[in-house]
Amino acid sequence: MSPPPRSVVILGGGTAGWMTANLIHRRWADHGTKVSLIESSAIGIIGVGEGSTPQLKAFFDELGIAESEWMPRCNATYKAGIEFSGWSDKPGYGRYFHPFPTDLDGFTQRKFFYATHVRRAGRDVPAHPDPFFVPTRIARESRAPLAPPNFPFSVSYGYHFDAHLIGAFLRDFGTARGIEHVDARIASVELDEQGDVKALIADDGRRFEADFFVDASGFRATIIEGALQEPHRPFGENLFNDRAVVAPTPWPAGGIQACTRSIAKSAGWIWNIPLTNRVGNGYVYSSRYIDPDDAAAELRAHLGLNEDAEVRHLEMRCGRIERTWVRNCLAVGLAQGFLEPLEATALHIVLATVNAFLSAWDTSERDPFNAAIARRYEGIRDYLVCHYRTAQRHDTEYWRAATTNNALSDSLKGVITAWFTADDLEQEVLRQDIASYYPPMSWHCMLAGYGNFPDPEKLKPAGPDVAPIDMGEVERFVSGCAMNFPPLSDALQRLKEAA
Repeated sequence: MSPPPRSVVILGGGTAGWMTANLIHRRWADHGTKVSLIESSAIGIIGVGEGSTPQLKAFFDELGIAESEWMPRCNATYKAGIEFSGWSDKPGYGRYFHPFPTDLDGFTQRKFFYATHVRRAGRDVPAHPDPFFVPTRIARESRAPLAPPNFPFSVSYGYHFDAHLIGAFLRDFGTARGIEHVDARIASVELDEQGDVKALIADDGRRFEADFFVDASGFRATIIEGALQEPHRPFGENLFNDRAVVAPTPWPAGGIQACTRSIAKSAGWIWNIPLTNRVGNGYVYSSRYIDPDDAAAELRAHLGLNEDAEVRHLEMRCGRIERTWVRNCLAVGLAQGFLEPLEATALHIVLATVNAFLSAWDTSERDPFNAAIARRYEGIRDYLVCHYRTAQRHDTEYWRAATTNNALSDSLKGVITAWFTADDLEQEVLRQDIASYYPPMSWHCMLAGYGNFPDPEKLKPAGPDVAPIDMGEVERFVSGCAMNFPPLSDALQRLKEAA
């Protein structure tokens, strides 16, 4: 095993930088590694992502941080999944829910997979994903995805949170445990004769040397691209969106639900993320198909805001660097790459990257690590691209381009072919070894949720050769399970009181 470096300097704060600092400090502090994080108070963070996958809970559990400790401070709420609406014009498929996995899925998932297979083969059976999964019912009934103590099944869930506040929380947590926090603006990067990073030079002349560096400097990618000149691989040919316009709104009168909403619009989609103090909204769009002023107007109209209501404009760069670990530098967060926030995967990739890096350091397997991270980016990208390629709306130039885009990887072509030829999609996902990015359930929910089935008039009756699915039994099971979960408002109030 390789001994840990004596010193690590992380350039850039925000959620990605402070997550990385805390994970490295937790793993290497006992070996004497000094961890420092440099960020400039004069440079703000983008803070677009306010949602997560279930991996964020594992991160807080690893650090021993209770939900009652961090969630109230970050205005956080629970997330059982994502609801997509407006992505399909097919009758009956105007919306669908992408649930996070649970132990309960074993009771209904097999029925759902069978139903989609039979309907893809041209038989008239119900195959919309929503009736089959408990998290969908939890969200729709404004419950929290918190299994009670006597409930024998685990339920995965994510969070919504204020990105600025969670970064500040992790900063305070880390510095209290010995991570050095430095306020400085880095002007240049010094390399040694071998091409490794030797020091970061601040604009006031301060010099920061270390054995190892982490680039969390955002889209600037100061070290990994600027100094080490690692190539960037853009994803623009199959992920069109490159801008966002954002605006907060108050809580809706009817309260909130434990889900993110993704609402398709003329040139992209709008996110709706409920926090305890507001709702975060943003329109992710392609500047090739709509200009910023029109996008802002579309967002304001959707939210019911005045035409002069304040909004914030952001630019995005979808893609990834060729290698994540180059010489004595690891890139994380936006410096490493960016996949638009449709499935809230940004922090998931940070956690996967840092944990894999720490394991790879022990074995000095840098090349396999880089290959694995690149494959993860490609796998997640393919799932995002599939949203657009198989969406069922064609009313604007944007959607006509997205649904006819043929810049697809061989992996994604294999998945789509399996679906439309009524082949076994689950086995195709497992054969390709891509289930760790998105499991078969996720692929089935997306493709079925948009109504990617033969036209209804072409469907034949189920017939005696099709095993019947008792949807009443499915309904009783799903609703009966959901009743065990507390109202979301009660769960958030208990968190507030515990804090």
